[in-house]
Amino acid sequence: MEIIRKPWVIVPILILVLLLLLGWYWNQEPAHPTSLKSEDSVQPVVGVATTESLIGAVRTLLDKRGGYLSNDVTPPSVFLDNVPNWEFGVLQQVRDLAKAMRNDYSRSQTQSLADPDLEVAEPKFNVDSTSWLFPSAEGEYQEGVDALNKYLARLSDPSQRNAQFYARADNLNEWLSLVEKRLGSLSQRLSKARPQIRVNTDLAGDANAQQSTATESEIIAETSFFEIDDNFYEARGTAWALIHFLRAAEVDFGPVLRDKNAIPTLRQVVRELESTQQNVTSPMILNGKGMGMFANHSLVMSSYIARANSAIADLRRLLDDG
Repeated sequence: MEIIRKPWVIVPILILVLLLLLGWYWNQEPAHPTSLKSEDSVQPVVGVATTESLIGAVRTLLDKRGGYLSNDVTPPSVFLDNVPNWEFGVLQQVRDLAKAMRNDYSRSQTQSLADPDLEVAEPKFNVDSTSWLFPSAEGEYQEGVDALNKYLARLSDPSQRNAQFYARADNLNEWLSLVEKRLGSLSQRLSKARPQIRVNTDLAGDANAQQSTATESEIIAETSFFEIDDNFYEARGTAWALIHFLRAAEVDFGPVLRDKNAIPTLRQVVRELESTQQNVTSPMILNGKGMGMFANHSLVMSSYIARANSAIADLRRLLDDG
């Protein structure tokens, strides 16, 4: 009862409890995205689904509970890391798709002019994700969304002829090549959660290949203990964004995919990525041995990501040769 008579003791305790509860509430991944594709018409305008999926992903980053957390410098956000790493995974895919839309989807050939709104949008998403002032990441990303909305309005207007989306196999393949590299890197980082010795294959396949600095023939691969859950949640964010971007691609590139008999392969990629979104029932990301008593969440995630990446490689071959 002595503490009750001392409000200067109670107030800090109440504030701490409030911050803990708020941090727990904010540090939860969004369950569902904002509207990601248009289904209003039987024959949607080509490019609308992909553009809306990109806008929806960024809006989810900005509007989910707690808002955008990666650049917060005050409690409780500054102490959170699960959702900020999830945000970074989503942001990486947003950047890649915005780049593909600016450089490939909206241009008929290499000598074509870039779309003016996409030229504004793409650099906005490349602002440092942790920047909180001059400029703020949220402000720049919102300006990118505004530019995408202008592009979407012109794309959806039949009277506008200066906004285009070219749903060709080569354009889709260009974006998938970016996705393949991202997933390959993620899979390697996740698999290093347990220390392992790897054979150096950097120059394999070319007898005359060279590199700037000599390296050992065998490499010890190991992820820092403090980065294990960071990589895990970045992978979940990456997969979350890709699920919706690939579903949108099925809408916009439907005729191309059917012609290449590639829709089942694309859906298999989505199926593998959906497996990464299962609820994590453990209170923490475990790092048990591969065949040990306790789970290793990173290795499980790496397996899903690697299988999705393998299916993307198959999809790209179909787009090239199908």
